[in-house]
Amino acid sequence: MAVTLLDRAIYSYADVDRLVNVHSGTARRWLEGYTRQGKFYEPVLREKRTGSDAVTWGEMVESRLLAEFRRRGATVQHMRPAIALLRKEFGRYPLAHARPFLDVDGRELVRQVQVQVGLERELQFVVIRSGQLILAAPTERFFSSVVYTDDVASSIRAHSEAPGVLMDPNHAFGQPAVRNVRTDSLAEEFRAGSSYEDLVDLYNLTPAQVQAAIRFEMIASHEIAA
Repeated sequence: MAVTLLDRAIYSYADVDRLVNVHSGTARRWLEGYTRQGKFYEPVLREKRTGSDAVTWGEMVESRLLAEFRRRGATVQHMRPAIALLRKEFGRYPLAHARPFLDVDGRELVRQVQVQVGLERELQFVVIRSGQLILAAPTERFFSSVVYTDDVASSIRAHSEAPGVLMDPNHAFGQPAVRNVRTDSLAEEFRAGSSYEDLVDLYNLTPAQVQAAIRFEMIASHEIAA
Protein backbone atom coordinates (compact mmCIF):
# COMPACT_ATOMS: atom_id res chain seq x y z
CA MET A 1 0.00 0.00 0.00
CA ALA A 2 1.37 3.42 -0.96
CA VAL A 3 2.47 5.65 1.89
CA THR A 4 0.61 8.97 1.87
CA LEU A 5 2.37 12.27 2.44
CA LEU A 6 1.01 12.55 5.97
CA ASP A 7 2.10 8.98 6.79
CA ARG A 8 5.71 9.57 5.76
CA ALA A 9 7.84 8.79 8.84
CA ILE A 10 10.86 11.11 8.67
CA TYR A 11 11.33 12.62 12.12
CA SER A 12 12.54 11.61 15.56
CA TYR A 13 10.89 12.81 18.76
CA ALA A 14 13.90 15.06 19.36
CA ASP A 15 13.38 16.59 15.90
CA VAL A 16 9.80 17.48 16.78
CA ASP A 17 10.75 18.96 20.14
CA ARG A 18 13.30 21.21 18.46
CA LEU A 19 11.28 22.16 15.41
CA VAL A 20 8.05 23.06 17.21
CA ASN A 21 9.98 24.61 20.11
CA VAL A 22 8.80 22.55 23.09
CA HIS A 23 10.71 21.04 26.01
CA SER A 24 12.65 17.84 25.48
CA GLY A 25 10.42 14.78 25.81
CA THR A 26 7.19 16.64 25.02
CA ALA A 27 6.64 15.13 21.57
CA ARG A 28 7.03 11.59 22.92
CA ARG A 29 4.45 12.29 25.62
CA TRP A 30 2.00 13.74 23.08
CA LEU A 31 2.43 10.79 20.71
CA GLU A 32 3.09 7.84 23.03
CA GLY A 33 1.42 8.92 26.25
CA TYR A 34 3.15 8.83 29.62
CA THR A 35 2.85 7.55 33.17
CA ARG A 36 2.78 9.88 36.15
CA GLN A 37 2.32 8.80 39.76
CA GLY A 38 1.25 5.36 38.62
CA LYS A 39 -1.41 6.62 36.18
CA PHE A 40 -1.05 6.23 32.43
CA TYR A 41 -2.16 9.17 30.28
CA GLU A 42 -3.17 8.28 26.72
CA PRO A 43 -1.50 9.92 23.71
CA VAL A 44 -2.98 13.20 22.50
CA LEU A 45 -2.05 12.96 18.83
CA ARG A 46 -2.28 9.20 18.28
CA GLU A 47 -5.26 6.95 18.71
CA LYS A 48 -3.02 4.67 20.76
CA ARG A 49 0.67 4.27 21.50
CA THR A 50 2.66 2.49 18.79
CA GLY A 51 6.09 1.97 20.33
CA SER A 52 7.64 3.56 17.25
CA ASP A 53 10.56 5.96 17.50
CA ALA A 54 9.61 7.55 14.17
CA VAL A 55 7.26 10.51 13.76
CA THR A 56 5.26 11.07 10.59
CA TRP A 57 4.86 14.31 8.70
CA GLY A 58 1.19 14.42 9.75
CA GLU A 59 2.17 14.05 13.40
CA MET A 60 4.75 16.82 13.03
CA VAL A 61 2.11 19.15 11.57
CA GLU A 62 -0.34 18.37 14.37
CA SER A 63 2.40 18.88 16.96
CA ARG A 64 3.01 22.32 15.52
CA LEU A 65 -0.61 23.32 16.10
CA LEU A 66 -0.67 21.80 19.58
CA ALA A 67 2.49 23.72 20.44
CA GLU A 68 0.72 26.98 19.62
CA PHE A 69 -1.85 26.22 22.32
CA ARG A 70 0.77 24.93 24.74
CA ARG A 71 2.70 28.20 24.51
CA ARG A 72 -0.44 29.96 25.68
CA GLY A 73 -0.58 27.85 28.81
CA ALA A 74 -3.13 25.31 27.59
CA THR A 75 -3.11 21.88 29.22
CA VAL A 76 -3.11 19.76 26.09
CA GLN A 77 -4.41 16.61 27.79
CA HIS A 78 -7.71 18.47 28.14
CA MET A 79 -7.78 18.75 24.34
CA ARG A 80 -7.43 15.00 23.80
CA PRO A 81 -11.20 14.17 23.75
CA ALA A 82 -11.83 16.86 21.14
CA ILE A 83 -8.93 15.69 18.96
CA ALA A 84 -10.14 12.09 19.27
CA LEU A 85 -13.60 13.08 18.01
CA LEU A 86 -12.14 15.18 15.20
CA ARG A 87 -10.08 12.14 14.19
CA LYS A 88 -13.31 10.19 13.72
CA GLU A 89 -14.76 12.95 11.56
CA PHE A 90 -11.74 13.94 9.46
CA GLY A 91 -9.45 10.90 9.53
CA ARG A 92 -6.13 10.03 11.14
CA TYR A 93 -4.63 13.54 11.03
CA PRO A 94 -7.54 15.94 11.52
CA LEU A 95 -5.31 18.91 12.42
CA ALA A 96 -3.18 18.49 9.28
CA HIS A 97 -6.05 19.17 6.87
CA ALA A 98 -7.41 22.51 5.72
CA ARG A 99 -11.07 21.49 5.72
CA PRO A 100 -11.68 21.83 9.49
CA PHE A 101 -10.34 25.39 9.34
CA LEU A 102 -11.26 26.70 5.88
CA ASP A 103 -14.52 24.99 5.07
CA VAL A 104 -17.65 26.52 6.65
CA ASP A 105 -19.16 23.12 7.36
CA GLY A 106 -15.82 21.95 8.72
CA ARG A 107 -15.61 24.82 11.17
CA GLU A 108 -19.16 24.17 12.31
CA LEU A 109 -18.32 20.52 12.91
CA VAL A 110 -15.27 21.54 14.93
CA ARG A 111 -17.48 23.89 16.98
CA GLN A 112 -19.94 21.08 17.67
CA VAL A 113 -17.13 18.81 18.83
CA GLN A 114 -15.83 21.52 21.16
CA VAL A 115 -19.26 21.92 22.70
CA GLN A 116 -19.75 18.17 23.00
CA VAL A 117 -16.57 17.65 25.02
CA GLY A 118 -16.91 20.91 26.98
CA LEU A 119 -13.63 22.36 25.70
CA GLU A 120 -12.77 25.57 27.56
CA ARG A 121 -12.55 28.72 25.46
CA GLU A 122 -8.76 29.03 25.66
CA LEU A 123 -8.46 25.51 24.22
CA GLN A 124 -10.88 25.95 21.34
CA PHE A 125 -9.78 25.77 17.70
CA VAL A 126 -12.59 28.01 16.45
CA VAL A 127 -14.51 30.72 18.30
CA ILE A 128 -17.58 32.86 17.67
CA ARG A 129 -16.90 36.57 17.36
CA SER A 130 -19.39 39.20 16.19
CA GLY A 131 -21.72 36.39 15.19
CA GLN A 132 -19.11 34.73 12.95
CA LEU A 133 -17.26 31.46 13.40
CA ILE A 134 -13.55 32.31 13.09
CA LEU A 135 -10.22 30.70 13.89
CA ALA A 136 -8.95 31.11 17.44
CA ALA A 137 -5.67 33.02 17.73
CA PRO A 138 -3.42 29.93 18.09
CA THR A 139 -5.15 28.24 15.16
CA GLU A 140 -4.84 31.37 13.04
CA ARG A 141 -1.13 31.65 13.84
CA PHE A 142 -0.64 28.00 12.84
CA PHE A 143 -2.81 28.24 9.75
CA SER A 144 -0.92 31.26 8.44
CA SER A 145 2.31 29.23 8.45
CA VAL A 146 1.00 26.19 6.56
CA VAL A 147 0.81 25.61 2.82
CA TYR A 148 -1.93 23.18 1.79
CA THR A 149 -2.12 21.08 -1.37
CA ASP A 150 -5.41 19.30 -2.08
CA ASP A 151 -6.57 19.91 1.52
CA VAL A 152 -3.39 18.39 3.03
CA ALA A 153 -0.57 20.31 4.74
CA SER A 154 2.30 20.03 2.26
CA SER A 155 4.84 22.40 3.84
CA ILE A 156 5.24 24.66 6.86
CA ARG A 157 7.06 27.93 7.30
CA ALA A 158 9.51 27.10 10.03
CA HIS A 159 9.24 30.38 11.95
CA SER A 160 7.68 33.79 11.39
CA GLU A 161 11.02 35.44 12.18
CA ALA A 162 12.83 33.44 9.50
CA PRO A 163 10.99 34.07 6.22
CA GLY A 164 11.73 31.62 3.44
CA VAL A 165 12.71 28.74 5.74
CA LEU A 166 10.39 25.82 4.97
CA MET A 167 9.80 22.31 6.24
CA ASP A 168 8.68 20.14 3.33
CA PRO A 169 8.51 16.33 3.53
CA ASN A 170 9.43 16.12 -0.14
CA HIS A 171 12.70 17.98 0.29
CA ALA A 172 15.66 17.87 2.69
CA PHE A 173 14.03 14.99 4.60
CA GLY A 174 11.48 17.42 6.00
CA GLN A 175 14.12 19.44 7.83
CA PRO A 176 14.06 23.27 7.75
CA ALA A 177 15.69 24.46 4.56
CA VAL A 178 16.09 27.39 2.22
CA ARG A 179 15.83 26.40 -1.41
CA ASN A 180 16.40 22.77 -0.32
CA VAL A 181 19.61 23.59 1.60
CA ARG A 182 19.23 22.52 5.22
CA THR A 183 19.49 25.32 7.74
CA ASP A 184 21.46 23.17 10.19
CA SER A 185 24.13 22.60 7.53
CA LEU A 186 24.40 26.33 6.89
CA ALA A 187 24.54 27.09 10.61
CA GLU A 188 27.25 24.46 11.17
CA GLU A 189 29.46 26.01 8.50
CA PHE A 190 28.76 29.50 9.82
CA ARG A 191 29.82 28.48 13.34
CA ALA A 192 32.93 26.87 11.87
CA GLY A 193 34.00 30.22 10.45
CA SER A 194 32.32 30.60 7.05
CA SER A 195 31.00 34.09 6.42
CA TYR A 196 27.56 34.98 5.08
CA GLU A 197 29.25 35.83 1.78
CA ASP A 198 30.98 32.43 1.69
CA LEU A 199 27.67 30.62 2.15
CA VAL A 200 25.93 32.76 -0.47
CA ASP A 201 28.60 31.83 -3.03
CA LEU A 202 28.95 28.18 -2.01
CA TYR A 203 25.24 27.34 -2.12
CA ASN A 204 24.09 29.90 -4.68
CA LEU A 205 21.68 31.48 -2.20
CA THR A 206 20.70 35.07 -1.64
CA PRO A 207 21.99 36.95 1.41
CA ALA A 208 18.42 37.09 2.75
CA GLN A 209 18.11 33.28 2.50
CA VAL A 210 21.35 32.70 4.38
CA GLN A 211 20.41 35.24 7.05
CA ALA A 212 16.99 33.62 7.52
CA ALA A 213 18.56 30.17 7.83
CA ILE A 214 21.08 31.27 10.45
CA ARG A 215 18.43 33.20 12.35
CA PHE A 216 16.13 30.17 12.45
CA GLU A 217 18.89 27.94 13.80
CA MET A 218 19.76 30.51 16.46
CA ILE A 219 16.09 30.62 17.50
CA ALA A 220 15.80 26.81 17.47
CA SER A 221 18.91 26.48 19.65
CA HIS A 222 17.70 29.31 21.94
CA GLU A 223 20.73 31.47 21.14
CA ILE A 224 18.33 34.36 20.53
CA ALA A 225 14.72 34.93 21.59
CA ALA A 226 11.99 33.80 19.26
